[in-house]
Amino acid sequence: MANLGIPANTIAVLQKYHFNFQKKYGQNFLIDTRVLEKIIEESRITKEDCVLEIGPGIGTMTQYLAEHAKEVVAVEIDKALIPILEDTLSAYDNVTVINDDILKVDINQIVQEKNHGKAIKVVANLPYYITTPIIMGLFESHVPLKSITIMVQKEVADRMQVGPGSKDYGALSLAVQYYAKPRIVANVPPNCFMPRPNVGSAVIRLERYEKPPVSVNDEKYMFALIRASFNQRRKTLVNGLLNAGNLNLTKEQILDALEQMELSPTVRGEALTLAQFAALSNLLGRKE
Repeated sequence: MANLGIPANTIAVLQKYHFNFQKKYGQNFLIDTRVLEKIIEESRITKEDCVLEIGPGIGTMTQYLAEHAKEVVAVEIDKALIPILEDTLSAYDNVTVINDDILKVDINQIVQEKNHGKAIKVVANLPYYITTPIIMGLFESHVPLKSITIMVQKEVADRMQVGPGSKDYGALSLAVQYYAKPRIVANVPPNCFMPRPNVGSAVIRLERYEKPPVSVNDEKYMFALIRASFNQRRKTLVNGLLNAGNLNLTKEQILDALEQMELSPTVRGEALTLAQFAALSNLLGRKE
């Protein structure tokens, strides 16, 4: 089976099927065997693992995954790619391709059917325009996960692992760090893709926590507070929370909570750690 990580083999497949890249699906296929090998190495896949791949494209990484994993489930939205995948993956009997939108698929059901409900690993070269909804969907639906190893836009990878006080710090940083331990494992330049994207990329590994590093009474409420705090970054935390229509908080309640936490009334959301947001959520949530 031709290694699709070699550019000439990718071009041959695309020409054979007269494939046209779909901008709306954010298609950029990996054409660098070293990057593919690095992803496989960092995802720590073994013959015990069931792997979910999101957006397999023409099957470049799927081939590598199939060689290393027990089972691979690849979800591809573009139906023009399905006949190509049937061809490029024909040598593997441990791959299932599902033609669907990952945001609409019941991943918990896949885990039940393919891995008896045991935790899976997610590996993907993600379409950049829906990276955040995909990652949040995986975490918030509480799919049994060991880890997520993904190629994303470099800027987004940076955002996932930064701490308070940085301009990249925001709701995504806090959400990812609540559920998982993030670590950038490789930076990937545009020339490793076809077609070349306009931005640099990075591979980031998110190691799922057994239980979150902070204890919070109401996860949903905490994330509502976090979103409100970052909706208007330049405003103080007090104003951000007051302007959020769904929180119904009074200024007194917020100031009282900040005082209990020994925080300034003019503090901004971007200065708070995850632990402080958890504490704030636990204080304000009682006022409901």
